[in-house]
Formats: sequence, C-alpha cells, structure tokens
Amino acid sequence: MSSTVLIRLVIIVISINILVQQCELTNAEKRCDLFEGRWVFGGGGGSSSSDVYDYSSCPFIQKEFNCINNGRSDHLYLKYSWQPHACNLSRFDGVELLRKYKGKSIMFVGDSLSRNQWLSLICMLYTAVPDTKYTATTSADLSTFTFTEFGVKVMLDHSVYLVDVVREAKGRILKLDSIQGGKRWLGMDMLIFNTWHWWNRRGPTQPWDYIEVGGELYKDMDRVVAFEKALNTWANWVDTNIDPTITKVFFQGISPSHYNGSAWNEPGAKSCVGQKEPVVGSTYPGGLPAALTVLKKVITSKIKKVRVELLDVTNLSLLRKDGHPSIYGLGAMDCSHWCLPGVPDTWNLILYNLIIL
Repeated sequence: MSSTVLIRLVIIVISINILVQQCELTNAEKRCDLFEGRWVFGGGGGSSSSDVYDYSSCPFIQKEFNCINNGRSDHLYLKYSWQPHACNLSRFDGVELLRKYKGKSIMFVGDSLSRNQWLSLICMLYTAVPDTKYTATTSADLSTFTFTEFGVKVMLDHSVYLVDVVREAKGRILKLDSIQGGKRWLGMDMLIFNTWHWWNRRGPTQPWDYIEVGGELYKDMDRVVAFEKALNTWANWVDTNIDPTITKVFFQGISPSHYNGSAWNEPGAKSCVGQKEPVVGSTYPGGLPAALTVLKKVITSKIKKVRVELLDVTNLSLLRKDGHPSIYGLGAMDCSHWCLPGVPDTWNLILYNLIIL
C-alpha cells in the first residue's frame, strides 16, 4: 500500500470519528434533561440571578419578595447558577423573547408562587428593554403587564386551586368538578399553570367550608386525593378547550418549602432563616413530595390531545433552602416563597430555553 493511499485512509477514518462524535453530541443534547443538574457558584451554563437583573433595576418587585431591599445582607444566594448534567442552558435574551411573542399574550395561572414567577419574568424582560413603554393594570384577580412597543402581555390570573370556590347558602364550596374561571384562560398564546400551595391550608386561612365532588358535599377529605380530583378536572378542561396549534401549555410543578432542617440533614434548623448556601449535589435528602407524583400521573395519563410540558422545578428548588425570604419578606417567617432576584429566575430561564430553542 502506497503512502498516499495510507494517508487517505487515515483521513477518512478521522473524518468518520469526528462525524460519530458530532452525532453522539447531538443525541446527548436531545436527551438532556434541563431539570437534572446541580447548583454551581459563580458559573454554570446559564445565568445567575445577579447576572439577569438587580433588585434596584426592577421597580415591580413586591415587598414580600424584595429580600435585599428588606434588609437581607448576605448576597451569596444570588451567585448560584443551575447547571444541567448533560448540557448548558442558553443565556436569557429578553429582546428575543419579546420579539418572538410580539402581539401575543402569556398568562400565569395559580397562587402566589405563580405571582413569584410572573414578577420574575416581568423583571427579566423589563431589564432587557429598560426604556420601553409599558402599562400595568389589575382588575379583581387578573393582573396584566403590557410591553406596549412589542404588544406583549404578561398576565397573572390569581386562581389558587384552578377549580372553583363558590359562595352558596351552605357556605363556601370548593368544587372539584368545576372550572368556570377557565373562561379567562381562553385565547392565550402561552399558559403556565400552578396549584398546590393552598391545598393543605386549615383553620382561618382555609378559604372554603365544604368540598363538592360528584354532586356530594364533604366537610373535608384527604388533601392529596382532593388535589388529584381537581387536577383531573383541569386536565379535562385543557383537552376540551385548548387548541395546541395556538397555545403552548406548561405546568409550573410543585414549589417546595423549607421549614424542617431534618429534610436537608440539618436537624437543628427549624426554618430556612440563616441559610446561605444550597444543598450540595443533585439529590435532596428529604425526597420529593407526593403531590409531584400525582401531578406527573395526571399530565401523562389524563391529557390526550394537548401537550402539557412540566416545568419540573421541584428538585432544583428543593436544593435551594437559602433562596426564601425567611424574615426578609413581610416580617413573618416565610420559607415558601422566593426572593427576587432569585430561584424563580432560573424557572424562567429554563422556560425560555424550552420555548426559544
């Protein structure tokens, strides 16, 4: 064999190896789970919250989430970026998102955790175009922030159970079979749903007196069972009312709380106060909540016609015991909501990667 032929064979083999590696990389990227990873200090594939916006640059952060303005002096929690195991997150580009959704409407539907994520997205977009014109309106349970130059509406419908709570002669009825409030969700270009935070409320903060399902009234029932029945009603509503060629549908997932240090191997901690770093690694010692299993079952088995993508933020948020307002919110201990800037910015960064790329 001549040296020329040998050289050509070597070149061919090298070229084939390069092509195989590129194919393997492409397949790995396709398989990448953006929700499996770890928190990295000062780096990572995406952006830390301090890279996206500063609390002083977004005048729309409500007091309960504005931790630094409320006196939180440790800022390490702003320096962590979420790093998926198998790929990198693209950096958030607010102008690109506004252009993609020009003339369209994005609606968050849910409780105060939806408001947490809604305000985060408003801040991320506003910081990208700080001189833009906007309007902000609130009417009953519906809040709308409009980037007028782009015609983009970012909306919030306050609906803590997704299903209806109706005042009747017997009292306030939580109707697990009814979603009359869904009329407000029609015609949206993107819907991001959320519920769970209120399902375990009891006593004075519980906003209903009876549960109704199948035409029967109950004084109470297992809350996870009630949650699943309500999600089944929501799933049927989505399948019946949403045109998947027009509307993208997401579910926020289950946002966790941190009131018991034993769940992160710190049994002396009775709340999240004083926590300054995430849990190390990729797995939360306390495990995942039962509500997440129910949610995944409903999304995968009950919805047939519409693709609902789960923003599976539970595990990555469980790792962030340091991200809550604690005493730097409205005064009372808050280990359920999240500081802004903070963890919800990562939820929106992942949302951006899912809808843009």
